Amino acid sequence: MKQVSPITFGPCYGSLCFSAKRPTLLRFTHHFKFHSTRAMASHIVGLPRIGPKRELKFALESFWDGKSSAEELQNVAAGLRSCIWKQLADAGIKYIPSNTFSYYDQMLDTTAMLGAVPPRYGWKSSEVGLETYFSMARGNAHVPAMEMTKWFDTNYHYIVPELGPHIRFSYASHKAVDEFKEAKALGLDTVPVLIGPVSYLLLSKPARGTEQSFPPLSLLRYILPVYKEVVAELKAAGATWIQFDEPTLVWDLDANQLQAFAHAYSELESSLSGLNVLIETYFADVTVEAYKTLTSLKGVTGYGFDLIRGEKTLDLINDGFPTGKHLFAGVVDGRNIWANDLASSLRTLQALEGIVGKDKIVVSTSCSLLHTAVDIVNETELDKEVKSWLAFAAQKVVEVNALAKALSGHKDEAFFSTNAAAQASRKSSPKVTNEAVQKAAAALKGSDLRRATNVTARLDGQQKKLNLPILPTTTIGSFPQTIDVRRVRREFKDKKISEEDYVNAMKEEINKVVKLQEELDIDVLVHGEPERNDMVEYFGEQLSGFAFTSNGWVQSYGSRCVKPPIIYGDVSRPKPMTVFWSSLAQGMTKRPIKGMLTGPVTILNWSFVRNDQPRFKTCYQIALAIKDEVEDLEKAGITVIQIDEPALREGLPLRKAEQALYLGWAVHSFRITNCGVQDTTQIHTHMCYSNFNDIIHSIIDMDADVITIENSKSDEKLLSVLPEGLKFGSGIGPGVYDVHSPRIPSHTELCVKIKNIIKVLENNMVWVNPDCGLKTRKYSEVQPALSNMVAAAKYNRQMLGVQTDDQ
Repeated sequence: MKQVSPITFGPCYGSLCFSAKRPTLLRFTHHFKFHSTRAMASHIVGLPRIGPKRELKFALESFWDGKSSAEELQNVAAGLRSCIWKQLADAGIKYIPSNTFSYYDQMLDTTAMLGAVPPRYGWKSSEVGLETYFSMARGNAHVPAMEMTKWFDTNYHYIVPELGPHIRFSYASHKAVDEFKEAKALGLDTVPVLIGPVSYLLLSKPARGTEQSFPPLSLLRYILPVYKEVVAELKAAGATWIQFDEPTLVWDLDANQLQAFAHAYSELESSLSGLNVLIETYFADVTVEAYKTLTSLKGVTGYGFDLIRGEKTLDLINDGFPTGKHLFAGVVDGRNIWANDLASSLRTLQALEGIVGKDKIVVSTSCSLLHTAVDIVNETELDKEVKSWLAFAAQKVVEVNALAKALSGHKDEAFFSTNAAAQASRKSSPKVTNEAVQKAAAALKGSDLRRATNVTARLDGQQKKLNLPILPTTTIGSFPQTIDVRRVRREFKDKKISEEDYVNAMKEEINKVVKLQEELDIDVLVHGEPERNDMVEYFGEQLSGFAFTSNGWVQSYGSRCVKPPIIYGDVSRPKPMTVFWSSLAQGMTKRPIKGMLTGPVTILNWSFVRNDQPRFKTCYQIALAIKDEVEDLEKAGITVIQIDEPALREGLPLRKAEQALYLGWAVHSFRITNCGVQDTTQIHTHMCYSNFNDIIHSIIDMDADVITIENSKSDEKLLSVLPEGLKFGSGIGPGVYDVHSPRIPSHTELCVKIKNIIKVLENNMVWVNPDCGLKTRKYSEVQPALSNMVAAAKYNRQMLGVQTDDQ
């Protein structure tokens, strides 16, 4: 990778002064006078890499569109990395991570490092370049992308490695070493971070053409030589610490899986000799067995634990911690944006210090700050009181160092006092509590609201009303958001155009989308959602209890970023949110238009949620607000209403013992939204695929009339768990093509996919639709793809002996 000149710092403390070609980036703003030479025992697991103004996103998309070169992309990346490293050093952080930057995903980086490139990409044994790398992530004109799925219970996605018994691993990407050297050239000693070998394999799947029972973990002895090569190069480059992220240690692991950790680090012990080794875990507690395994690993210097979502781990540490080892205590939340309760965290750290020793405790984040927004200094429109309750990544770095200083006897009393005042303000603010909402939501506890008629009877009545063909076609909701659509929305927000001009522009766009679907002969239409910025933010902006940021972007995958709303108080719906637009679209066509809503569980899981009450209480409040909207849509004559829940499984606790409780209130929340509609109103929901086999009964219990599920991106694994779904008799639309890739599926390919689906499912159950919404695609991709999809549906109708309108 091309080395760029070090970026100089300006006179304002902690702010990076780029040239005119580069925007100002991350700032760690506080009155502390930090000096890297006096760094306290502090550590950051990882940091956001997109840039405060999404600089990486725009650089990536420019490169993908052929508007900029690889060198220009690499220069932007190098600038972002050096900015982050230097500012962490200036902020007083002792253990600064490197190799946490990625052009797309750290798991994909590890796949490249191991040379585990699937054969379909035509890669030859050499350094994995950007073309191969992005083909794996996004597909290309000839082959589809690798599967993408959720990273544990977050809204971040990773590219799933495809491994088989005949794979040959080789050291094919030197990124970890290159970035360590890059930081070294800036005068910074960093801690290189690698996805640990066992977690990498446990997060992998059998390659195409491989028996699905094949265990990727059986390849452990074959990937360890590559890890040894990487470690040797890092040692030669001058590394003194190395961090292995092994987050799967928070899973319910069996004896064989736990033994794999012991075997892996025993094998690596001699290679790691002379290095300090940190094993980092996050997102949940570790089990007693995992704790014993972890703290017994050979050659390990320190252990990192999430003490926010893993409070029970504190009991394990209290019961015994290995003498002479370092504890990296994750007391600053890397998953949310609330300011740390510094006084409480300091008490926790002081108690831990008495167990592990004063010189063996390191203050850390609970996980990578990748999952939070970058810097609150960029937020000028937030309510001042609400803003005082928040801390983004930059502020969390300050909190980590403040706690480390306090623990070492250098407590900043003024900073702690300001923090305490903000905590007290949040607890007593009238902005937080609405008694009527609290009472309505509390009444739902212990109830079992659902529609009175079973789904089979409802579908019969709905078909008489809708008169849809077999294998009905639809899309998931959004259509491409063009530059013009975004511009009009932005101008209206900035009050540069009138409301009348804005409505007319949106009306024109909706009419275009409706007419296009009619021309394509799609059966159930959507209005395309041009008025919506994001499927969660759009609703949050119209609900009470939400706050919004201007630049609070968080990476979801690749260049895709989301701006999660902040739920700070009780939630209610002051007025209808979507009825105007849905009614407008329905007036343009005789075909049914779907009313499009985001479900309560997804709004919850894709927001930064208040942490001062149980999550189920907040979810019930959102469900009641969506229920009001559903019933208003029905009154307005909308006969098909889709309530999206793509994040249902995402919120599933990682520990099995906690999952039933979550699924109970999450499914109930969905049923609350539509329990009052007529039998002839058809309720759809949409989900992103992610190991549905273990929650299929909960999906059945949602009692939706039609479920559309992402299927193609996940290699059609969905079909293997659907037969059991036959018991609930609803319509099912397994996605027939991947919308995350620019690739246009052929008519023949889609015919085969639909044929495979109706081999598994009853014909009258199947809907034909893309995997997900089309917002991020271009019309030049969408129109031919949908045309092929509709033609493929008609072809399969003919094969089933069903007459179509154009025969």
